[in-house]
Amino acid sequence: MTRRELWCFLLLQPLLTAGLQANRTFEIDYNGDQFLKDGKPFRYISGSIHYSRIPRFYWKDRLLKMKMAGLNAIQTYVPWNFHEPLPGMYQFSGDHDLEYFLQLADEIGLLVILRPGPYICAEWDMGGLPAWLLEKKSIVLRSSDVDYLKAVDNWLGILLPKMKPYLYQNGGPIITVQVENEYGSYFSCDYNYLRFLLNLFHQHLGKDVVLFTTDGASEKYLQCGSLQGLYATVDFGTGSNVTNSFLIQRKIEPRGPLVNSEFYTGWLDHWHEAHQTVSSEAIVTTLMDMLSRGANVNLYMFIGGTNFGFWNGANTPYSPQPTSYDYDAPLSEAGDLTEKYFALREAIGKFEKLPEGPIPPSTPKFAYGKVAMKQVNTVEKTLDILCPAGPINSTYPLTFVEVKQYFGFVLYRTTLPKNCSEPVNLSSLNGVHDRAYVSVNGVPQGILERNKVFSINITGEAGDTLDVLVENLGRVNYGSEIDDYKGLIYNLTLESVILKDWLIFPLDMEDTLQCYLSSNAAFKKNPSNSTLPSFYVGHFSIPTGIPDLPQDTYIQFPNWTKGQVWINGFNLGRYWPARGPQVTLYVPRHILVTSAPNNITVLELERSPCNFQEKCFVEMVDKPVLDGPLSSSEKSSKVVRSL
Repeated sequence: MTRRELWCFLLLQPLLTAGLQANRTFEIDYNGDQFLKDGKPFRYISGSIHYSRIPRFYWKDRLLKMKMAGLNAIQTYVPWNFHEPLPGMYQFSGDHDLEYFLQLADEIGLLVILRPGPYICAEWDMGGLPAWLLEKKSIVLRSSDVDYLKAVDNWLGILLPKMKPYLYQNGGPIITVQVENEYGSYFSCDYNYLRFLLNLFHQHLGKDVVLFTTDGASEKYLQCGSLQGLYATVDFGTGSNVTNSFLIQRKIEPRGPLVNSEFYTGWLDHWHEAHQTVSSEAIVTTLMDMLSRGANVNLYMFIGGTNFGFWNGANTPYSPQPTSYDYDAPLSEAGDLTEKYFALREAIGKFEKLPEGPIPPSTPKFAYGKVAMKQVNTVEKTLDILCPAGPINSTYPLTFVEVKQYFGFVLYRTTLPKNCSEPVNLSSLNGVHDRAYVSVNGVPQGILERNKVFSINITGEAGDTLDVLVENLGRVNYGSEIDDYKGLIYNLTLESVILKDWLIFPLDMEDTLQCYLSSNAAFKKNPSNSTLPSFYVGHFSIPTGIPDLPQDTYIQFPNWTKGQVWINGFNLGRYWPARGPQVTLYVPRHILVTSAPNNITVLELERSPCNFQEKCFVEMVDKPVLDGPLSSSEKSSKVVRSL
């Protein structure tokens, strides 16, 4: 190329690029019952991946594996509370960098179906809605309530302009955008709310974007979940009749593409219920049925990932989900290739040309072995560190949101108003949300639990300190009870006497642990009663002389009961082997270091295996256990989220 030709090319390149983008279109062809991409018939075969459940470190690996399975698109939710933890405080960097995630998908050649909410469900805390919305007690979520609409307007005014450059017609990967989520399953059935959202999405994204809704394949759900101007799609799994399910969609959308926006490859778990699985054979059979009809399908989930930290949700009657969101998906929680992955890839290959090239392998795992743990102090004795601003005084208990503590733990403290030399009944009237660890003068008395244990007997003397450590186990994510207040939501009574004059300690676990990691003086090593909620610390070093370390691993807790665990300050999530079914927690390798010993900090809430004579340990193993034994005394019936 001559210098003149190069100069002309550089001058014309922006115009050529603009021309190419101007020709990019994605639309619904109602006459042809299909989508049109750049004017040509198009059918997507997509898979769900939640960037909020996968470390940024592994986004590319997971997306490449999805591409190599034959998918031409991915679907992802945008959790509002993940990006706006406090009003007006936004997080869009690191593991929260949604734009980078979209860029990766685009580079790999995957289109994107975006589901920005504002409500998403997704077995995520409060369905993605931020808990600070509940500070307005009269608020009606997912409705035309003025306070709710104002918050939604503010949030989408931040999010959607960031998404607009990534729309397909603007040169990006986003082909369709969902408005709300499964709204027909919610009680309010507020069409003005849906119209408000429709106008807001058009205001920020323009008129050319394809907007859609998703609801269970039921006339009842579609009646309240659909709105003119939003293309109605359905969701269903292997247990549904494909013909009948799509006929339900046809009652709302007589013409246009058939779409199953959530075809379930597995199912969600709850603590103390059996691990859920769906057979590959059933999934392949139903998938091929749908694809043979020309339907567009999104596989939910293609990779589930992990509810790190405190992000898990809960269903009703109240049943919280565990840390793992493996979902029995084609890619495991750790991104491993499964038999289901290859079965689906083969099925997809019968309808679409599979991409050439190697499939990225499953990541290697390493069993680092046992790590000795030592008790450093109880929660009660570290309140000055956990709550440096000091307690809040209140005549009656305040909820988590009233003290602006949205996740984790709050300790409520008062004194006994009378002698209880003989056991006296302490009752919550089911006002504990969700689990409370009760002690008197540092002596454990028992546990109160939402919908399970409403009262216990305690002993003590008048003036003794009564401590009630309340744990938020995750907010309801689906149904009419998503306005899920945490803490002591009713008064506690000692026999018939209402307990008053509380000191309320919001506990800041994250900053405290970071402080500890930077200064060993943060906790005084002061071993105490191993049945009180306590912190334990251990260290392990990555072996030298072995190539490619560190590698992914899993941590398990032999003879421990229930608690929270951090590695090098990263909150892995909740462990509860005493209840099951999840036994191990996934540890991604990017949080491990080779330059110094790795710190493990455990908050054991009930009973540890540690005492002054015996050593205790956690163990790093190379295989997950998600279907462990259930507590025989606490097995419950399966909670079904009806779709």
